[in-house]
Amino acid sequence: MRLRDKTAIVTGGASGFGRGIVEKFAAEGARVLVADMNAAGAAEVAKAVGGISAGMDVSKDDDWAALTAQAMADWGQIDILVNNAGISHRPMAMEDVTEEDFDRVLAVNAKSVFLSARHIVPLMKAAKSGAILNVASTAGVSPRPRLNWYNASKGWMITATKTMAVELAPAGVRVNCLNPVAGDTPLLATFMGEDTPEMRAKFLSTIPLGRFSTPQDMGNAACFLCSDEASMITGVGMEVDGGRCI
Repeated sequence: MRLRDKTAIVTGGASGFGRGIVEKFAAEGARVLVADMNAAGAAEVAKAVGGISAGMDVSKDDDWAALTAQAMADWGQIDILVNNAGISHRPMAMEDVTEEDFDRVLAVNAKSVFLSARHIVPLMKAAKSGAILNVASTAGVSPRPRLNWYNASKGWMITATKTMAVELAPAGVRVNCLNPVAGDTPLLATFMGEDTPEMRAKFLSTIPLGRFSTPQDMGNAACFLCSDEASMITGVGMEVDGGRCI
């Protein structure tokens, strides 16, 4: 098993890509803490994989403090952190996005990475080991129009990944990110504006392999980057996009 004896926190783990990552990590031997705004959903997923769970808002410092304390009390170590939780505003002209929606997108997609680092990076530095995986998006590499501030938040995450990797490498901590194309997850309708066969066909026409990404695709990629097989890989943004960003 590729993650035997590893411990892993996965935010946004109750559904979609996060659930796919949780299930793959558990199948590969990791002990997983499933964190999500949907506390009941997180508990259900954790029960299914023999893990533990926590309800949390990733944009709140107090929630990160509680989550970190819970993980350390149960495990005594945190080997892997996956910052997967993310949201978007609906497609619209950049000037029409409300300040409230802008603030929420940046809080969940960007501030959460900052907060997680404040609490978990010191522990990984002390252990001289760790793997952090940020789930960004192809939106930060090859943006689609009318998702401007979401695109920008994911571009921020990609740059944060690289800067974190440079700073933490001497401490033995690796930091990478995944850039998935749209997947058939709860966020898909938000990206498209409306979930219709015509909109799905339009999205799929931009993906050379001709399908959406899946939670299983993300789980497989995340498992590799967080495993010892990727011990020489840090600061990488891996597209899981069926060729969209070529």
